[in-house]
Amino acid sequence: MASQPLRLAEEYGPSPGESELAVNPFDGLPFSSRYYELLEQRHALPIWAARFAFLEQLESNPTGVVLVSGEPGSGKSTQIPQWCAEFVLARGFQKGQVTVTQPYPLAARSLALRVADEMDLTLGHEVGYSIPQEDCTGPNTLLRFCWDRLLLQEVASTRGTGVWGVLVLDEAQERSVASDSLQGLLQDARLENLQGDLRVVVVTDPALEPKLRAFWGNPPIVHIPREAGERPSPIYRDTIPPDRVEAACQAVLELCRKEAPGDVLVYLPSEEEISLCCESLSREVESLPLQRLPPRVLPLHPDCGQAVQAVYEDMDARKVVVTHWLADFSFSLPSIQHVIDSGLELRSVYNPRIRGEFQVLRPISKCQAEARRLRARGFPPGSCLCLYPKSFLELEAPPLPQPRVCEENLSSLVLLLKRRQIAEPGECHFLDQPAPEALMQALEDLDYLAALDDDGDLSDLGVILSEFPLAPELAKALLASCEFDCVDEMLTLAAMLTAAPGFTRPPLSAEEAALRRALEHTDGDHSSLIQVYEAFIQSGADEAWCQARGLNWAALCQAHKLRGELLELMQRIELPLSLPAFGSEQNRRDLQKALVSGYFLKVARDTDGTGNYLLLTHKHVAQLSSYCCYRSRRAPARPPPWVLYHNFTISKDNCLSIVSEIEPRMLVELAPPYFLSNLPPSESRDLLNQLREGMADSSAGSESSSVQEFRDPCVLQ
Repeated sequence: MASQPLRLAEEYGPSPGESELAVNPFDGLPFSSRYYELLEQRHALPIWAARFAFLEQLESNPTGVVLVSGEPGSGKSTQIPQWCAEFVLARGFQKGQVTVTQPYPLAARSLALRVADEMDLTLGHEVGYSIPQEDCTGPNTLLRFCWDRLLLQEVASTRGTGVWGVLVLDEAQERSVASDSLQGLLQDARLENLQGDLRVVVVTDPALEPKLRAFWGNPPIVHIPREAGERPSPIYRDTIPPDRVEAACQAVLELCRKEAPGDVLVYLPSEEEISLCCESLSREVESLPLQRLPPRVLPLHPDCGQAVQAVYEDMDARKVVVTHWLADFSFSLPSIQHVIDSGLELRSVYNPRIRGEFQVLRPISKCQAEARRLRARGFPPGSCLCLYPKSFLELEAPPLPQPRVCEENLSSLVLLLKRRQIAEPGECHFLDQPAPEALMQALEDLDYLAALDDDGDLSDLGVILSEFPLAPELAKALLASCEFDCVDEMLTLAAMLTAAPGFTRPPLSAEEAALRRALEHTDGDHSSLIQVYEAFIQSGADEAWCQARGLNWAALCQAHKLRGELLELMQRIELPLSLPAFGSEQNRRDLQKALVSGYFLKVARDTDGTGNYLLLTHKHVAQLSSYCCYRSRRAPARPPPWVLYHNFTISKDNCLSIVSEIEPRMLVELAPPYFLSNLPPSESRDLLNQLREGMADSSAGSESSSVQEFRDPCVLQ
């Protein structure tokens, strides 16, 4: 081998009592006593037996690709990055840093905290993480944990981090869009800034191993031995309970009454059910006649933010962690001894034909069910209660999780692939190829947004759009605000739509409802979001202020950070800014113009005056969301005849979310003429064509100046 892998501290010979003699090779400081405590725990992990085999393959494999296959909880996510850091350090930092991708931002932050602790290093220095609105890295960072979508954005834009020595794609079995796309780009050797002596490590569950082996051309595989603990035998229910939350709560309370040792992990399909379960359990456990402290109920989902670290804290009370698919493979919790599994997940699945999302409640995969069961293994094994019959998963569950690239809107991905000069995104290698209609719809949308030129390559505008960590239509609206002098307001709106899109639950009291109404704006939900943000800033970002109004404090803090990032990005690429003018009549119209410039694909018309909205791009009928400000107004408030919306979701009641009234004349002026011509036949299209013909009948000079004023500036070419 060209160089020997770096030896760990215990290989140098000192015992914990002599730790002052051993120096951490990453920062030159003596190891602490905690390092040795954690080192003993690391030795006990199943993956430790594969350490030297992994380092040997990483060093000598000529293809540069290594697969690591092991079950959840085997130590893959914490140990593989550290060994890669040793590999890079042994090479004298000459080949760049180690970047480890994670499918969820919370997992990236949590792992960075844990690994920095195990390596006896300071977070933000040698070990760091990069997630949306939070970059905890420095110039000396050797090991960086990163949200995979953020890394894909960096790779495609001009904000790449340079040359990487080792790229670790962790949790490949999650099948995120970014992870699958990065693998495709790497396999096609499309990442010029990653060429050379790059090492790629793909870490996965054994269930996906055959597919990955075939995709990468039979690279070497490091198999992690099974954990020694006994596996619990699942206990199945005879039937699926009509109320999942109630059934899960009763199962937790029964474990508490029995004083069964160990923490509890509860899997429910959605965040709404997680919240309901946590509220119910928090009330019920206080009244239990227990010999010990009442259990502490902790939610675990993407909106938890930094509060997620509470699930790792040592505490005297039993922990009851209530989660969903987020913790199928990520967030290993050694203290868990009891699992309660609903066997279901609620996912958003995008339909390109109608440009809308379906809320799909479906069985989890067999791979996920096994991962959940393994959470309760040990000596002796814990318990795994399945709130469904055994035949439920056998008959209905797929073997693996569904690839997200087949279920999400691909417009942002296609924009990034075009930035990498991939002319035909369909030719890019994927583990599972997306549907052709999904790629065609993405290309069509980008063409409507003027992001593509006549040859199908990125236009100048498209290059700028790809720089923003926003959906293409939202980035287009933000760029249009430069011409319409409403950049300040649009920056706030872009941040809020991305990080904190308003209220997510009904008010809990009349007082809370009154406080919410005070934040509503007469111009619609978009202006209401700006008003919420400004009131939040005026409150001093007070958490109690948010709680009193049913707002997510952590999400609003994220929106504040994102707004700052967007402002910095606009300044960096020298886009014009404007002074705040929110509330004026001119600003109201300018903001509508900017929104229509990006969201003309998402317009609907009230067909009968009762709130039944027909979407322009297809003949689906939808209603306003129950959280829409137009619905909370007192009768006889009439629904606005034409609206622009942010999301269309097909669920129990087809609804439009984040809605504002627009003038149809503005749509005719700002939308591309060929978009209006391509609309399906409807009364709405006829009305728009009549309006366009009426505008064309005006004087030639007036018509020419009007169209030039409203259309060309927003293209910014």
